[in-house]
Amino acid sequence: MTKHGFTLFVFFSAVASATCVDEQDFCESKSCYKREFEQNNFYTNVQTYGEIPLTLSQKLLDALPLDEVDGHVPRTVNRCVFSECQPTPLKEPLTLAAVSQDVLRNILDLNESVIQKEDFVLCVSGGKLFPGSIPFAHRYGGHQFGYWAGQLGDGRAHLLGEYTNRKGERWELQLKGSGKTPYSRSGDGRAVIRSSVREFLCSEAMHFLGVPTSRALSLVVSEEPVWRDLFYNGNVIKERGAVVLRLARSWFRIGSLEILTRTREFDVLRTLLDFIIKEYFKSIAMDDPDKYVVFFSGVVNETAHLIAQWMSVGFAHGSLTLLYWYFVPNTSDDEGRYSIGAQANVGLFNLQKLLEALKPLLTSDQLSQCMQILRQYSQTYHQRFHELFKAKLGFLGNQEKDSYVIAFLLKLMEDTGADFTMTFRQLSEVTLSQLQTGSIPASMWALSDLLSHEYFRDWVQLYSKRLSRMESDSDAARQHRMQGVNPRYVLRNWMAESAIRKAEGNDFSEVALLQKTLTEPFVEQEEAERAGYSSKPPSWAQQLRVSCSS
Repeated sequence: MTKHGFTLFVFFSAVASATCVDEQDFCESKSCYKREFEQNNFYTNVQTYGEIPLTLSQKLLDALPLDEVDGHVPRTVNRCVFSECQPTPLKEPLTLAAVSQDVLRNILDLNESVIQKEDFVLCVSGGKLFPGSIPFAHRYGGHQFGYWAGQLGDGRAHLLGEYTNRKGERWELQLKGSGKTPYSRSGDGRAVIRSSVREFLCSEAMHFLGVPTSRALSLVVSEEPVWRDLFYNGNVIKERGAVVLRLARSWFRIGSLEILTRTREFDVLRTLLDFIIKEYFKSIAMDDPDKYVVFFSGVVNETAHLIAQWMSVGFAHGSLTLLYWYFVPNTSDDEGRYSIGAQANVGLFNLQKLLEALKPLLTSDQLSQCMQILRQYSQTYHQRFHELFKAKLGFLGNQEKDSYVIAFLLKLMEDTGADFTMTFRQLSEVTLSQLQTGSIPASMWALSDLLSHEYFRDWVQLYSKRLSRMESDSDAARQHRMQGVNPRYVLRNWMAESAIRKAEGNDFSEVALLQKTLTEPFVEQEEAERAGYSSKPPSWAQQLRVSCSS
């Protein structure tokens, strides 16, 4: 999620070109359909729970076209942005496995006592609806692993509505794992414990690392059996269903626009894009003839900044803090398309597809401007990357060879397989004297790995020389600065896996410990140290694989 609130899921994209058509017929048919929709009392059977003071509004449904077909039967959907469909409640008994107190209090304005209410777990798992909620699924399309995948959409997610909190922030609430929708294709609309634990913990971890992200309110698990082929090898296993209630300023994505261009629904495309600009890019004047160019420029800039932030904490799709820069976090990604070293290029690919989606709405001059803006993406990304990694190394001001010092260190880390997070963290904890003399404590295991490299001492000399140019700076001040931007704890695969294994046996203690630890990732914590969260990953972690079969 960017600072404007427009969610950019960079794994989706689209292609096409054509001219825009008149919007009048579309607007008239939409108004007619909406009147019929309301006259038929479509939502009279929706069960709501009124004791929880969280009333949702429906600005999205009021402004954007709805699917004319009712129900969640999988199908090809046309000429709409959303399809109305009800969640399918998880089979009871249900367990409220985790709740984010920060989201509860500071986003939803709710008191902690609300989770003790009898039906709270039903509201956050799809069994009942918050007042004002009209559940629907979002239609989008895009590319997966570089190839056009056609219609995708919310195949197991239901958007419940929007909540505006006391700070004036507007948040959209969505259930994930809540049952079939028109976009489920051959899927069952469910999510399992392992993916849901990762979703809950990772979103909260990224937030407290200071990286823009969606948020997670709750994790509910059930005894409902869900069948999955974990590694797509024919070995189907029984897992348990789970639902995460997650929030974002917006769940629109690049694929929201792509599908409309691909299907030549240019009237709907313009309606949706105008709505996105009006609601999430408020600094752009709606009467600006170049508003789409300004919008594209903002998305390019923020995508570059976001991916640079991902890189600064070692994040790639679905994985935090990596041992190798070419680490591939997804077993479905045979080509390494989403390896951490390719993240910036994936961002560029998706921005190219966004531009292709916008093309029908642009004049030739505006298209040229957008192409020039896109050419600046690499420079913007590298500039932000440079700023973030300078801070990670404790540098003040600008020096000519800073980029070389950064690149030199990253090359040493790649050669030795040094841990990303702990290399930077231990650099923030070691004294300059210890670095220069090579007397690094054995407990600093990541730096010890680097020490074995034949060029490590050469890098230390460059690093020391750079620091010596900051004449008024002290070693203690450097360490303090660096510890404020280099986390001691991140959500590693092995930590998530350990919590998942316990959760599958109804022990949610490690989910709770990780949640607590990751809310203060820059502060050393006694419980986290006992759990080994800053220690060298266990040997069994090398065998872990993460797939899309959630």
